[in-house]
Amino acid sequence: MRHEKPSAARKATNLTIDVDLLSEAKALSVNVSRAAETGIAEAVRAEKKRRWVEENREALEGWNAWVNEHGLPLARYRMF
Repeated sequence: MRHEKPSAARKATNLTIDVDLLSEAKALSVNVSRAAETGIAEAVRAEKKRRWVEENREALEGWNAWVNEHGLPLARYRMF
């Protein structure tokens, strides 16, 4: 699950992380910067998805109501 561009610029930053978790990660040779980046990328994806669903909720509910009332368009052509 690579999320970065091959030439993505990097910026040093300060993070506050649980001491025990950080010690365990280092003991297991986990690349903490990459792990943090992966976790942040996942949080960004999840938030974008949540916002998209919220912003489009009315349209989605309208479409669902239409399908409930009229059925799926072209349903008669479905092979399953």
